[in-house]
This record gives sequence, C-alpha cells and structure tokens, in this order.
Amino acid sequence: MAHNRNWFSDLSWQLREVLVIAKKNAMVYYLKPPVVTFGIVFPLFFYLAFAAGHKAPVAVMVPGIVAMALFFTASAVGPLVTPWERQARTYERLVTSPASLPAIVGGDVLAGGVFGMLLSLVPMLGSCLFTSAQIDRPVALVAGVVLGALAFSSLGVLMAAPATEGPSQVMMLSNLVRLPLMFVSGVFVPHTEMPHWGQILSPFSPLSYCADLIRVGFGESAYWSVQTDVMALAGFTIVFVLLATFFHYKTRDKAH
Repeated sequence: MAHNRNWFSDLSWQLREVLVIAKKNAMVYYLKPPVVTFGIVFPLFFYLAFAAGHKAPVAVMVPGIVAMALFFTASAVGPLVTPWERQARTYERLVTSPASLPAIVGGDVLAGGVFGMLLSLVPMLGSCLFTSAQIDRPVALVAGVVLGALAFSSLGVLMAAPATEGPSQVMMLSNLVRLPLMFVSGVFVPHTEMPHWGQILSPFSPLSYCADLIRVGFGESAYWSVQTDVMALAGFTIVFVLLATFFHYKTRDKAH
C-alpha cells in the first residue's frame, strides 16, 4: 500500500509540474512576436490568398480555416520555447529541477494545445456569426479541436528537440515539416480531387484527420470515419510525445 501511495504521490507531483510549466509558457511566450507571426498572421493570410482564387462560398471554407488556424497556432509555441530557454540559460536549470523531462515535455505540449484551442475559437465564432456556417455536431467539432490541438502541439515540441539556441533555425525546420503536411491534408483540395500521390500521402498528415472531424462538426460528411479520425489523432499525439521525450533526453545528455 505504501508503494502505491508513493507512486500516486509522485504522479500527482509530476502532473502539478506539467501545469506549472504550461502556465509559465503561457505567461512568457504566448504573445512573443514570432508566435503571433507564425501562429496567427501567417496561416490567416496564406489561406485567404488561396481562397481568393476559388469561388466556393465562405461557409464551405470555414472548416478549413478553423483547421488551419488550429494547426499553426497549436504548433507555434512548442518549437520556440526550448531555444528561448537555451538562449536565456534557463534550460539547464529547468532540466535539473525536480520536474522530470516527461513533465517538461507535457507542460510544453499543454501550453501549445491550449493556445491553439483558444485561438481557433476566433475563426469558429466569427464564421458562425457572420456566415451561414452552423455547428451541426458539436461533439465531433470539440473532439477535432482538442485532439488536433494536442497532436499539433506535440509535433511542435518534437521540432524543438535539436540542440540549438536559434529560434529561426527551429522555425525553418518546423515549416519544412508543417507546409507539406498542410498541402496533403485536404484542407485546400478535397481528398477526392487530389492526385493519386496526394491521396497516398494524406493519411500521414495529422491535419487530415483534424480537418475531417471539424468538417463533420460543421455538418459535412467525413472522408474517413469519426472513429478513425479520433484514433489517428490520439495515435499521432502519443507517437510525437514519445519521440519528443526521447530526443529531448538525447539533447540533454549531449549538453552534459
């Protein structure tokens, strides 16, 4: 019984550390100019530039806009936190603190995920107020936003694993990964209209499943099933978190 109590107490402590680290990241990094630029401004203008050449009604484009906003905002914080910590010489202090490395990674993932969820509310509410788009299946929409935010945030934290103090280097790597995932996701071109190679690559993008769930939430039919979308996003999150923890361990050991 004592062993069980010690295990539960340690788990509770690490969970509190996750919340503390997430709160710290939110207070320090949410409004940093690179986060705002790469997380909000860049995807907004990118999507509007694409939409300008299409004649589809705005309401039809709403799920894609929401998915894009979530994708870029949730994955914008993670790649920048660790390089900034290294620049400020606080990273070494953080990894030698009582918080475990999984708790640190978990805090970074939670901070990015919450940031993405909050910012995705802006296009979501705006579209419901000013367009004919209506939320038809709120459970599917919430599942898409929450699971998508965690998957994208964990991808961002994974991108921060290289041992560098330059945020620009990490953002370059991040965009090299995010842009291909975006183009094969079906956000811009429906899966059924994609070339054969695009349909083959689309399942490897977590944005594909998030956008699919969001479309279902707005009353459209799913390309895959809702169950497949949920399981895929959960699987991506687990894999990204495990890889991020592994590579952050490697980076930390090299630093020592």
